[in-house]
Amino acid sequence: MNILITGGAGFLGARLARALLAAGSLSLRGAPARPITQVVLADRGPAPADLLADARVRSVQGDLLELLARRDLPAAGTDAVFHLAAAVSAECEADFDLGMRSNLDTTRALLDACRALGTTPVFVFASSLAVFGQQPGRPALGRVGDDTLPTPQGSYGIQKFIGEQLVADYTRKGFIAGRSVRPMTVAVRPGRPNGAASGFFSGMIREPLAGERARVPVGPDTPVALASPTRTIEGFLRAAQASDAEWGPRTAINLPSLATTVGEMAAALEQVAGPQAAALLDWQPDPAIEKLVRSWPGDIAWDRARGLGLASDASFEAIVREYAAENPQAVRLALR
Repeated sequence: MNILITGGAGFLGARLARALLAAGSLSLRGAPARPITQVVLADRGPAPADLLADARVRSVQGDLLELLARRDLPAAGTDAVFHLAAAVSAECEADFDLGMRSNLDTTRALLDACRALGTTPVFVFASSLAVFGQQPGRPALGRVGDDTLPTPQGSYGIQKFIGEQLVADYTRKGFIAGRSVRPMTVAVRPGRPNGAASGFFSGMIREPLAGERARVPVGPDTPVALASPTRTIEGFLRAAQASDAEWGPRTAINLPSLATTVGEMAAALEQVAGPQAAALLDWQPDPAIEKLVRSWPGDIAWDRARGLGLASDASFEAIVREYAAENPQAVRLALR
């Protein structure tokens, strides 16, 4: 089996690749599992060294839209595509053309390239909760389910919703077997911050654990729907594995969500690393970030994901402890 991961050198892409390689085989659409012979990681930068050391891994570097225009990807015989590459929320608000090129033009080009294969590959599309948004002057969103009408309030969310609809139509036409999933905000991400407006959700945990100060640009009552990296990868894999009958409608599903608030996240940090960690948080509101983040839903229903056997994280404290266990070199404070 040959698999393509766009954004394959990024945090989630590399983590997905490791999970696939560790499993050694994968079932697609309910069929018997087959051995994984190649995982192609497409990204602007190089894949992590541990992945490059695996003979089953091929790294393709470059601008994804240009690679697709040259027909370098996907290779003949590609059985599954995990499309994770994207420009993120704050980037898309700051640079409209970047967002349209990265999130709309590239997704359409990738879908056309998969159609040209003529083999109906499985296509797992990482959409976003940003497809939902609080409309100005309208009643509060309340609980958001799989079938709630998306009303995105930013360019990123609009581009992701268009992507969902393209995946659905290419699936309806039989060009691909599309599975669109809406991950929760993924925390805690290791490494340096990215350009996402939601990046501080990880930073407010990661930096204090490293003994560094972190800015929190929203109020403690801000609701947030979270998932650990582990639960997120489980959702991507299950989407590819599910039979058509298990998957159901062509529309996107919400992945499992842990509902919490920014204040509760700070309390979990203190529970894990003590008051000295919480004291490193600088509560400095940023109206632009707060407006965007508060437009996103915090109360998520995920009935279809539950029907696929997926589960949410037990608590945010458990997420923080998982991050600390996986990244001991990044933790400078003593943990309780």
